[in-house]
Amino acid sequence: MRIALAADHAGYLLKDELVAWLREAGHDVSDLGTHGPESVDYPQFGAKLADAIASGDAERGIAICGSGIGISIAINRNSACRCARVDEPLSAALAREHNDANVLAFGARLIGSDMAKDCVTTFLNAQFAGGRHQRRVDQLSHLLQDSD
Repeated sequence: MRIALAADHAGYLLKDELVAWLREAGHDVSDLGTHGPESVDYPQFGAKLADAIASGDAERGIAICGSGIGISIAINRNSACRCARVDEPLSAALAREHNDANVLAFGARLIGSDMAKDCVTTFLNAQFAGGRHQRRVDQLSHLLQDSD
């Protein structure tokens, strides 16, 4: 699977660990930065990841900032993205199954690497359930189009 990851300065260490782990598992991984502890603005990295999803360069994305909140908001500004901030595997599964989420967001200050890996594994293995959920996901797209 083609997976893009992006993080700000608070999340780059977790991102780097997930990049290496996902590559080891055989995924095609794009590391969109940042690559160090110097302060950067999470909206820029969220936009890079959202662009990768929207262009088809990545099928799934993982975004990380200190809380996971800011970067998820930035990503969700792009109508091609449905980013869910999660802390545990059940939320990661439901984000895919019910909301057809294509991006996960984590708060590096709130989640450990083992839990993040469990969430990613669950997210990548879960399938969108469709059915009644499709109607709701379609409504999300219409809400974004109506605001343009």
